[in-house]
Amino acid sequence: MRTMKMGFDNSLYMKKQKEHILDRISQFDGKLYLEFGGKLFDDYHASRVLPGFEPDAKIRLLQELKEKVEVVFCISAGSIEKTKIRADLGISYDLDLLRQIDIIRSMEISVNSVVITQYTGQAAADSFVQRLQALGIRHYIHRPIPGYPADVDYIVSDKGYGANPYIETHKPLVVVTAPGPGSGKLATCLSQVYHEYKRGVRAGYGKYETFPIWNLPLKHPVNLAYEAATADLQDVNMIDPFHLEAYGKTAVNYNRDVEAFPIVHTILTRITGNDRFYCSPTDMGVNMAGYAIVDDEVCRQASRQEIIRRYCRGLCDVRQGREGQETVDKLSLIMQQLGLKKEDRPTVEPARRKRAATGAPAAAIELPDGRVITGKATRLMSACSGALLNGIKVMAGIPKSVLLISPAVLEPVLKLKIDLLGSLSSVLKVDDVLTALYISAVSDENAARAVAQLPKLRGCDLHSTQILYSGDESTLRKMGIHVTCDPVFPEKSLFI
Repeated sequence: MRTMKMGFDNSLYMKKQKEHILDRISQFDGKLYLEFGGKLFDDYHASRVLPGFEPDAKIRLLQELKEKVEVVFCISAGSIEKTKIRADLGISYDLDLLRQIDIIRSMEISVNSVVITQYTGQAAADSFVQRLQALGIRHYIHRPIPGYPADVDYIVSDKGYGANPYIETHKPLVVVTAPGPGSGKLATCLSQVYHEYKRGVRAGYGKYETFPIWNLPLKHPVNLAYEAATADLQDVNMIDPFHLEAYGKTAVNYNRDVEAFPIVHTILTRITGNDRFYCSPTDMGVNMAGYAIVDDEVCRQASRQEIIRRYCRGLCDVRQGREGQETVDKLSLIMQQLGLKKEDRPTVEPARRKRAATGAPAAAIELPDGRVITGKATRLMSACSGALLNGIKVMAGIPKSVLLISPAVLEPVLKLKIDLLGSLSSVLKVDDVLTALYISAVSDENAARAVAQLPKLRGCDLHSTQILYSGDESTLRKMGIHVTCDPVFPEKSLFI
């Protein structure tokens, strides 16, 4: 069986990242406010484009530094009011914040408080405050600052940042993070630096953002994959002009940080009295990921596949009315820059050939050894369920003709779906199949051998010739299978 090629040394990354953060703390009066961009947990984008990167690398790093670190969470009152949803988890930002606090505390990392930013009296934010009080979680309220961010004189004054309550912190590294973008992390960090200087503490500010990787080429597939991941925001990677001017060296950053830098630089200069606090947005970063790439071609190829997946997802999102055409246009441009097409994904053409040959919806999955196995939809089973069962049969060396799921198990599962749960369809989705398979494995040796193969599918690719029902997609995602679909609705369904 083929072993997945590693392109990234996670241990080296952790070592360098830790050293760099500690060095940054030492450059100030032993106090650094570190803005954490991206995901604190479950950074599966990074693990897909940098094979070898561990999805929990950031939180593990904080665990190694737990004696020196405390965490402050930010969430905007507007996000609470609008019930913004984290798409990968399907839960609201405020609930995800509480979920993250639970995880951090379980790892014995200190959680300082929650800051509700941009508060203007939102009722939902008031309810969230009451919940935080009931849970015994310290919290602060930050209101909008008039003239922000242009009126620097007002911002850097007792009426601006000074009007924000000071967050009492006690450790040298204060990580400021959030469940999603637009949370006010940067403003919270700068507000704290202002308060620290007022108290005579020469505190620092830094930013921990994995992508884009500043010391990779602008059009490197890893950096283009970041553009693809943020296509809905229309972010663009660019050469950092401030870094080039200050040092004569090329570094890659992204448009929002570059555009914001003059204001951030002016504010920091006004707070600290030092116009060389940072000379570029790249200076602000503490990202050492580029130094841990050990096989560039492996990372390039993984990133190309990620871009194709993002493009396929974009086409389906537009088809379902979740995204605008401009998102797909941006993804299409990235595909063109690298000469990519959907068919470069190994599972696409086999799935389409299966559909053409059978006249039924089909799916194809690439096994860890590189073989591509297909399945079709039947009266009893979805195409993904069929491909999954066929794949694990091949991996376990079980003949195709062997039934893995006993009819004695299938019958009660179907009765549950239709008679008790009121399903209008007798088709077994992926979670139904897995339930039946695990039950069959108790008494059937072949089913038990097949079940043993399922964990090996993590990281494998699957393509469907139609948009998946939400339940199938969710189950496959939890299994760690990377799914793409053709932008075709199942039959005439309006709700999927």
